[in-house]
Amino acid sequence: MYNKRFIFWGALGALLWLNMMLWQHDYPAVEMSTVSAPTSSLSSNVLSSISSSNASVSSSAASISTPVSSIESVGTKIHVVTDVLDVDLNTRGGAVERADLLKYALDKDHPNTPVRLLDDKKDSLFTIHSGLSSANQGSAPTDQALFSTDATSYRLSDAQNELVVNLKWTDGKGVNVTKSFVFHRGSYRIEVRYTIANSSNVPWEAASYVELYRHDLPVSRSMFNAETMSYRGPVVFDGAKNHKLDRNTEEAKNYKEIITGGWLAALQHHFVVAAIPAGDKPYEYALARDANNDFALTYKGAPVSVQPNQTGMIDEKLFVGPKLQDQLIATSPGLERTADYGKLTLIAQPLFDLLKFIHKGIGNWGVDIIIVTLLIKLAFYWLTASSGRSMAKMRTLAPKLKALQERYKDDREQLGRATMELYKTEKVNPVAGCLPMLIQMPFFMGFYWVLLESAEMHQAPFVGWITDLSARDPYFILPIIMGLANFAQFKVNPPQADPTQAKIMAFMPIVMTVTMAWFPAGLLLYWITNTIFSIVQQWRINQLVAADTQRRKT
Repeated sequence: MYNKRFIFWGALGALLWLNMMLWQHDYPAVEMSTVSAPTSSLSSNVLSSISSSNASVSSSAASISTPVSSIESVGTKIHVVTDVLDVDLNTRGGAVERADLLKYALDKDHPNTPVRLLDDKKDSLFTIHSGLSSANQGSAPTDQALFSTDATSYRLSDAQNELVVNLKWTDGKGVNVTKSFVFHRGSYRIEVRYTIANSSNVPWEAASYVELYRHDLPVSRSMFNAETMSYRGPVVFDGAKNHKLDRNTEEAKNYKEIITGGWLAALQHHFVVAAIPAGDKPYEYALARDANNDFALTYKGAPVSVQPNQTGMIDEKLFVGPKLQDQLIATSPGLERTADYGKLTLIAQPLFDLLKFIHKGIGNWGVDIIIVTLLIKLAFYWLTASSGRSMAKMRTLAPKLKALQERYKDDREQLGRATMELYKTEKVNPVAGCLPMLIQMPFFMGFYWVLLESAEMHQAPFVGWITDLSARDPYFILPIIMGLANFAQFKVNPPQADPTQAKIMAFMPIVMTVTMAWFPAGLLLYWITNTIFSIVQQWRINQLVAADTQRRKT
C-alpha cells in the first residue's frame, strides 16, 4: 500500500515538474515595462547590416542610410476601404500606417469599434515599410521617397472584386517605377507590385525590401487571461519551420539569415501581419531591437537589373488580418503555421480540420465541439470500455477491500500485500482506470491550443450567455456544470481503498472547477461533454459488470 501511494505521488510530482519546466521553456518570465513613446530608437540600420553581412546574396547590394524608425511621415495619407479592411497608406514610401479589420470588433461591448492591427500612434506603433534600394547608391523609390498618386481616397465598389492603388515615382532620368497595392474582396492579402520602366540608356538595378516596425511591450502571461498565453512577437519561417524570435532567446539576438521560400511576420492573439517575398529567390532576413521595446524585422532581396528600354517586375505579398487558415494557405505555403498550436500541432491541426469540416454543415462552433468530442469518444470506445470494466470490477471488490482494511488495520504492510493478492486473484488492474485520462490529455491540450489560437473561434457564439467560445464564461456557469459533472464521475468510479486518497479524489472536482474557471468556454464545453459521455458509459458498464457478478454468484 505504501509503495502504491509512493508511486502515485511520485508520478504526480514528476508530471507537475515536467509541466513546469516545459512552461518555463515556452513562456520565460518577463517583467512589464512602463510604456514609452518610440523615437529614433534602433541604433543601427537593419537594412544596412543585412546588406553588408551577406555577400553571398549580393556583394553589390547597397545599404540604406537612414533607419525606417527615424523617418518622419510627412507625405500624404491615402485612405483605402474594402469590404474587410480600412487602411491608410502614405505617399512617403508607400508605408502602410493603419489597418482596421472591419469584420472584427474590438470586443463584444464595442461592436462598432473594429480591431486596429496597424497604427501610427506612438504608444501602439505598428507599421509596414517597403521599397526598392538602388544598387549603385543612385536615386531609388525607397521608403523615404515621395510618390505621386491620382487620388487620396479609394473604395472597393459592389461591382469590383479587386482594387488597385498605384503610386508613381521617377528619377527624372528615364526610370519610372509604379508601386501598386492590390486589394481583393473578402481577403486580407495585399499584393505589392513594382513595375520598373527603364527608358534611360543604362541598366538600372534595385533590390526590394520590407520592414515590420513595432513598438512591442513585454507581456505578463497569466492563466486568468487566455489572450496573454498566445505568443506575441516576431517570427521568421525558413521554408521548413518557424523561428520565434522572442526577446529572451539567444536566436533573437543579432538574428541574420539567408532564406529561400520563407516569410516574416509579427504575431499576436488571433491576428498576424506578414510579408512574403518571391518564393524562388534568396532573401536576407534580420531582426533588431532597442531599449525602448521597438523591433524592426526585415528582409531584403538581391538586386534586379532592368536593361535600357525594358520593363521589370517585382511581386511581393502582405497579409494583414486574422489567422484564418484558408486565407493563410492561399496566400503562401506555410503561412498557416502562424496559427501556432505549438508542440501538439500533429494532434491539434487534424482536430481543427475536423471542426472546420463539421462547421460547414452545422454553422455553430459550440455544436461542432460537442460533435467532435463524441467522435473522439467513439474512436477510443473499446479502449475506454476495457478500462471501464476494470474500474467496475473495482467497485464490486469494495466490500472485500473494506474487510481487509478491518482485518489488517494495525498492519499496513500486510494490508498492502493482501490487497495486491486480492487484485491478482480477481484479475483486476487498480491503475487501469487512469489510462483513458492519460490518452485524452493530449487531445485536451490540443483542443486548448485550437480554441486559443484559431481565429475562427474569435468571438464565436454558442448559445445564450456564451457569446465568445475563445473567452471564459462571463458568469462561470460552465465551470460549475463541469465541477458537478466531475463529481458525478467520481461517484460512478470505484471508491478509493485508502481513506486519505478517497478524500483527495472527492476534493478534486472543486480544484478543477477553480483552476479551469478562466479557461476558454469552448474548452470547458469540450470537457463537460467528454465527462458526461464518460459518466454514461461507466454507469452502463457498472450495470453490466454488476449483473455478471450476480449471475456468477448464483
